[in-house]
Amino acid sequence: MNDIDSGPQDLIELTHDKLSADAVSDSVSCPSCGAVSMFIGTTRDNFEGKKVVQLEYEAYISMAESELKKIFSKIREKWPTVRHICVHHRLGIVPVTEASVIIGISSPHRTESLEAVQYCINALKATVPIWKREIYENEGSSWKENKECLWTGGTMK
Repeated sequence: MNDIDSGPQDLIELTHDKLSADAVSDSVSCPSCGAVSMFIGTTRDNFEGKKVVQLEYEAYISMAESELKKIFSKIREKWPTVRHICVHHRLGIVPVTEASVIIGISSPHRTESLEAVQYCINALKATVPIWKREIYENEGSSWKENKECLWTGGTMK
């Protein structure tokens, strides 16, 4: 927890390590905020009737960090009361039920942080160069394209 309210923080971590919701929550908590909103995206065990055993993520790290910073700037424009923003995204192998991405955002009131979290995950999916491969139990694997990706003609919701 941030005991001292020293100013807004923007935190990004792209890692091969297991993600921690507690670490993200602690990094955005502060005395001036009554709301910490989070999104945790996990690996599910199925896709279109296929049994998924794990996901694998790759990223263009420097560009991913740059795009996330742009998203953070947009969040601060749209919701000026947002205090802290944190995105942790896992790279490499992510087993079923484990987190691939955790987003935490704090603000004085819930509306801003909830809206900002939804915007953040949608923008991340649409613009950040992180790619996912689904690995199936019996049918090989498949690189997945986000339907939201702006470079493939998708639209951000």
